[in-house]
Amino acid sequence: MHGELALLRALLDIIARDFERVRTRTPGLKPVLVMLGDYVDRGPDSRGVIDLLRGGAAMDGHALDDLLPGFTRHCLRGNHEQSMLDFLNNPLAALRWLEFGGPATLRSYGIPAVMDGPAAQQGLALAEALAAQLPPSHRRFLEGLEYSVTYGDYAFVHAGIRPGVPLDEQAPEDLLWIRAPFMLAPGPHEKVIVHGHTIVPEVDILPQRIAVDTGAYRSGRLSAIVLHETDIRVLAAHRAAMG
Repeated sequence: MHGELALLRALLDIIARDFERVRTRTPGLKPVLVMLGDYVDRGPDSRGVIDLLRGGAAMDGHALDDLLPGFTRHCLRGNHEQSMLDFLNNPLAALRWLEFGGPATLRSYGIPAVMDGPAAQQGLALAEALAAQLPPSHRRFLEGLEYSVTYGDYAFVHAGIRPGVPLDEQAPEDLLWIRAPFMLAPGPHEKVIVHGHTIVPEVDILPQRIAVDTGAYRSGRLSAIVLHETDIRVLAAHRAAMG
C-alpha cells in the first residue's frame, strides 16, 4: 500500500460492499481482514495510512471500525515498517531506509528528507526529528505488528517463507525479506501462503501461494483477495477510477 491512503480508503469501501453482498446470502459470517504490510514509504501519505489502520480517522472522518464493522483485523509487519523501526532505534546501522522509500515517510510527518552535512550526521538528525514527530500511538502500532497469521488452509505473511522450514520456526528475516527461494519453490507448503512484497502485474493465484502485491504506488492499483469457503476472488481499487 506504501502510503497510498486514497487507494486504501477506496479498497476498504469495495471490501465493505462486497461483504454486504456475501452476508445477505450467507448470514452469520465472521469476517477477517489481514493486511500484509508495507504501509509506509514511497507513496504520499504514510502517516495517514498508519493513522487509519491503527484506528484513527480516515480522510472523511470515518475510522476503520466505521468502514468495516465487525471485522477481526490483523496488520502484519512488512520489511518497510521494520526498516523504519530500525532507523528510529539505530539510525547509523539503518541508513539504507533513506534509499528505498524512507524520505516519503519523513515528508508525511512534516520532516524535510534532506539535511545538511555528511550522511551519518543527516541520518542522526532525521531519526531525531522523526522520533519527535512520530505520535506515540503510531510507534506502538509499528512495534505491535504481527509477523504472520494463519486461518484454515492459509498462512498470511509479508514476503514469504523459507521452503522446508515449519511455519512456527520461520525466521523473521525470511518472513519480511525473502524472494527467489520462496517465489521459485514449487511447493506444496504446510499451508497456502498469501503474501505481498514481490510485485506482480496481476494477483497471482497458484496452488502453493497467492501473490497480492500489484505495486499500488507505481501501478495505481491496490489489490485484495477474498477467501470464502472454496472461492477465491480478486478485488482492486484503481487510481484512474477515482478521478
